[in-house]
Amino acid sequence: MSEPDGLPSGGRIGGGRGVPRSRSSLVIAIDGPVGAGKSTMARRLAETLRCVYVDSGAMYRALGWKAVRDGVDLTDHACLAALGAATDIRILPGPAGPRVLVDGIDVTDALRTPEIDQAASLVSTCAAVRERLVALQRSMAARAGVVMDGRDIGTVVFPDADLKFFLDADLSVRAERRRRDLERSGAPTTHAAVQEEVARRDARDRTREASPLIPAADAIRIDSTSLPADEVVRRMLAEVARLLEQDNS
Repeated sequence: MSEPDGLPSGGRIGGGRGVPRSRSSLVIAIDGPVGAGKSTMARRLAETLRCVYVDSGAMYRALGWKAVRDGVDLTDHACLAALGAATDIRILPGPAGPRVLVDGIDVTDALRTPEIDQAASLVSTCAAVRERLVALQRSMAARAGVVMDGRDIGTVVFPDADLKFFLDADLSVRAERRRRDLERSGAPTTHAAVQEEVARRDARDRTREASPLIPAADAIRIDSTSLPADEVVRRMLAEVARLLEQDNS
């Protein structure tokens, strides 16, 4: 089988495991604020490299969905910790993309709403919840190579990832992307309202005590404000190729 995009098939000893790495067993972290394009780029990168794609944010959304459904106080960290410990969250491949299951219930189509956005943001500030979900995220990489996106993947979940990217974009651009996402999911809103909420989410993510949103010191930064998705993915693939070429030299 040919290698896509001219990428070499060799690998390196990565992730601190002492196991030779191949292109399809890389652990790649993609972090950044909401609307930076993490999910789109991570999904396309994973498809090209034939790795598993994991949207870590979907896991927080899933727990937020259950908290809302069960009427749990989103500011009560003790209740959130208990909820997280008692909840089974799984991300499984599907013909139209990954599906998110909560206690066996497929909740994928219910996770992209303003209400769940807010719930996920509040749930993610609970240290016990993050500890629980980080353990689940790490277990996914123990079985196969992954491309995982989120806000603390390169700093907390996989500090020894083979490659780390940090995507960002201007606030107005990120808000418009998020507005279009909400519109597609049947929750139309205004640019101004979304930008206000995105700014609040940025502040909460960057100042929370548990795993704040900060670039890893060794992350490769990409500003996607004026870049098409194809160009962002091309730059990421170039970094993958560079890494593997170094390991093969």
